[in-house]
Amino acid sequence: MSDWNEKIIAEFRANGGKVGGQFAGAPLLLLHTVGARSGQLRVNPMMYQQVEGGYAVFASKAGAPTNPDWYHNLLAHPQVRAEIGTETVDLVARVAAGDERERIWSAQKAAYPGFADYERNTDRQIPVVVLEPAS
Repeated sequence: MSDWNEKIIAEFRANGGKVGGQFAGAPLLLLHTVGARSGQLRVNPMMYQQVEGGYAVFASKAGAPTNPDWYHNLLAHPQVRAEIGTETVDLVARVAAGDERERIWSAQKAAYPGFADYERNTDRQIPVVVLEPAS
């Protein structure tokens, strides 16, 4: 895990889910996944959007040409956990498609224009992942 992620994770946990810097005031969660190949626990901070029945996260990787590792992890192991504020919840991940994806993605770009920049910087369609409570 990068030093950058480690600092955000530590700040998030020390401040009840709040961080400063470029994420100040933004909805942030810590996504726990299991490595697709390694089987090891991974934790990644990321912005989210509250959606009906759960949360949406975005595999933007800042517009890089490939999807982030955490995305491949949750495809292999969709049972995930997220720290949201001071709560930790068990969730199941699924990739949004069609109208659902467009609605969520458009709202994210409108609220946080940096996501539109990420989209312009890549040829891939940025996956939108919906995290729903595990039953």
